[in-house]
Amino acid sequence: MSARRDPRETLDMRLRALKLPAFVAHHAELAQKAEKQGWSFRQYLEHLTELEFAERRARKIARLHRQSELPPDKTLGTLDHGRLPAKVRRQIPTLCEGGFVERAENILAFGLPGRGKTHLLCGIGRELIERGYAVRFTPAYRLVQRLLAAKRALELEKELRRLDAYDAVLIDDIGYVQQDREEMEVLFTFLSERYERRSVMITSNLVFSQWDRIFKDAMTTACAIDRIVHHSIILELTGDSYRSDAAKKANRAAAAAAAEAAT
Repeated sequence: MSARRDPRETLDMRLRALKLPAFVAHHAELAQKAEKQGWSFRQYLEHLTELEFAERRARKIARLHRQSELPPDKTLGTLDHGRLPAKVRRQIPTLCEGGFVERAENILAFGLPGRGKTHLLCGIGRELIERGYAVRFTPAYRLVQRLLAAKRALELEKELRRLDAYDAVLIDDIGYVQQDREEMEVLFTFLSERYERRSVMITSNLVFSQWDRIFKDAMTTACAIDRIVHHSIILELTGDSYRSDAAKKANRAAAAAAAEAAT
């Protein structure tokens, strides 16, 4: 005669089979608390489902952060907001809410090197993830290489579908991309595929009048700009370079330390 299975063990097995790990971890503890405090069955179930929902959301957010490949040090918390133009500072809270993603709009951050374009968009990207949006960070050259490799392997459509899983793709330093025609074509294809369906977030040190350096052909350049700008929010970052200022401060600190050591 087989040994009788512990009812609690059976319940745990069923909850695991149903993929309810928070139920498994907390049902017994909450049952004791429910008995002591006189909860109804509905209250007990509500507490368990709240825990399950919260833990699932936390796991999802953690997964989205891992998959995003966003630089870990570039957050809104580490960004010097005082160096941003006032207009840009006012836009940040609204952008972090994610409405532009829901509307399949784009964010374009323009400015000379060292003005904080990448830091700002990465910070917004992290806030979007906290709200449940899937974001992917990629330098422009890496995206082009990835698309070109997929095209040569006759898998461009499959690669575009993979990228389509992200609500927003953050393309960094598009102005540094110097493509041949084949590379330009896959980038244009990617931007066209996302047009009015998914968002892109782009940083560039080149204004639109200089984008012929990227797309080479005047007609393709005009078409690319038209698709990107049609539904877009443009952030212009001016002022001094963060990196230049940091270097100057470091040099001054080194000079001061050397002078002190000499006395």
